[in-house]
Amino acid sequence: MRDLPSADALKSVAETSLDDDKAEDIVVIDLAGRAGFADYMVIATGRSDRHVHAMADRLIRKMKQAGLPSVPAEGIERSDWVLIDGGDVIVHLFKSEVRSFYNLEKLWNEEADAREESRDESRALEMAG
Repeated sequence: MRDLPSADALKSVAETSLDDDKAEDIVVIDLAGRAGFADYMVIATGRSDRHVHAMADRLIRKMKQAGLPSVPAEGIERSDWVLIDGGDVIVHLFKSEVRSFYNLEKLWNEEADAREESRDESRALEMAG
């Protein structure tokens, strides 16, 4: 049995595949230490249902070629939001209006900002007391 690819290798596969397929607005969010389910979240936009579907199909194939035994995915039937579970790398492919509605980047960045604010407050209390 061969070793599974690293999170960094899978992130690179995802970024390259999506770039090759002309995905728009590719964003990588580092989840290491922030989430137990993955090390990276990759978010990208497709121009149409057909574009999102094609990007998802190719990315799943490339992740399998990279060494993942299976790559579960949800939403391929509708292709307005496809979630690809690459283990340490989770990929969200959206149509533009769906991406704007859910705004995952803002959700994850707000969580990071709130966590940082809490740490800053704790440090300030430690220094004061």
